[in-house]
Amino acid sequence: MGDLYDSQRAMRQMRKAAMQRGVVAILDVGTSKIACLVLRFDGPERFRSVDGVGSMAGQSQFRVIGAATTRSRGVRFGEVEAMQETERAIRTAVQAAQKMANVRVDHVIACMSGARPRSYGLDGSLDVSGAMVSEQDISQVMANCDVPDYGADREVLHAQPVNFALDHRTGLADPRGQIGNQLTTDMHMLTVDATAIQNLFYCIKRCDLELAGLASSAYVAGMSSLVEDEQELGAACIDLGGGSTGVSIFMKKHMIYADAVRMGGEHVTSDISMGLQIPGATAERIKTFYGGVVATGMDDREMIEIGGDTGDWEHDRRTVSRAELIGIMRPRVEEILEEVRVRLDAAGFEHLPSQQIVLTGGGSQIPGLDGLASKILGQQVRLGRPLRVQGLPQAAIGPAFSSAVGLSLFAANPQDEWWDFEIPADTYPARSLKRAVKWFKDNW
Repeated sequence: MGDLYDSQRAMRQMRKAAMQRGVVAILDVGTSKIACLVLRFDGPERFRSVDGVGSMAGQSQFRVIGAATTRSRGVRFGEVEAMQETERAIRTAVQAAQKMANVRVDHVIACMSGARPRSYGLDGSLDVSGAMVSEQDISQVMANCDVPDYGADREVLHAQPVNFALDHRTGLADPRGQIGNQLTTDMHMLTVDATAIQNLFYCIKRCDLELAGLASSAYVAGMSSLVEDEQELGAACIDLGGGSTGVSIFMKKHMIYADAVRMGGEHVTSDISMGLQIPGATAERIKTFYGGVVATGMDDREMIEIGGDTGDWEHDRRTVSRAELIGIMRPRVEEILEEVRVRLDAAGFEHLPSQQIVLTGGGSQIPGLDGLASKILGQQVRLGRPLRVQGLPQAAIGPAFSSAVGLSLFAANPQDEWWDFEIPADTYPARSLKRAVKWFKDNW
């Protein structure tokens, strides 16, 4: 536990140093694409006249000066599978972004979607006996949280205080400087497979880059796709990626639950490829141009040229109706949404005051998906796009870039985490089996 705490603290220091130098890179390592953005931090005033429009709140500190994407290789289910292939793909994306930005980058902040995330709710209390709450008290109350035994082969990726209570007053975002007797906190801790994180660490090191931060892509996609009211009142963000689908629930502007379904848009493509007996690249093209999940009367008559170059004339001029294509795609999309429904039920999503669901990620662009999702998930569903960020090229403003844009917001304004506080070395939270903590039903 101590080692991880120290390495996360070191990464935070590295991020601060990189921001002071003014340039940091964002790396979204996905199953279908690897995206790299180069950010320049030089304060809000510099670009005011250039942009014409005042930037949105919280995003005025940085500007995107380089962006590049490349097809992902060697990544499966959001985890590194073939080290050399992934290294080549990361190098390609980073070099192209550096070339566009005309600046060299040494530090990257990365996000990953796989690694079987698991959420825990923790609580801790501290007697401050009528004194003013100090930074040291916050550190101590976090150290007093009982951490369940989450397994030796797992690492903590996020550990955020989501709520503080001082005596009878709850819902405090920051109790520092206030006076009271009993300080309690609720924390959200997200653990992931240690090997998946170590592989990504090692892969980025092999690219001669320093890792200055690591985040869950479900978390950062929610940060960029949910509007402020949704983050405050309670909403779920479903990030439909290529190899996995991230689920995150936000409340009071904090993530309180995250999980992942090991299925995504590439599974829909492989279903089309097998169903129509065509290569994967052709299946991807047909899915993008003609795909959908809701068939209408017109779709029986709309024929799609499959094409091919086998040399067999009959085989190469096959056509398929759009209704048949939808018939192949819909069962897989329904299966992904059913799995998401199971995750939301496990989190107690129905107990939240607002039950908005936002679909984002590249897979959310399938026509008719929002209607199908509202039938299966039974809530109000909307399609989310990432917030506007200064300097972001037109090609990178779609839902497929939610994680990359969210990661740049995370780099600029990270939320307080466990490792931002000086926790006394002798009180690193011990892994206790006292209780596997009951979820946030008890806290809200």
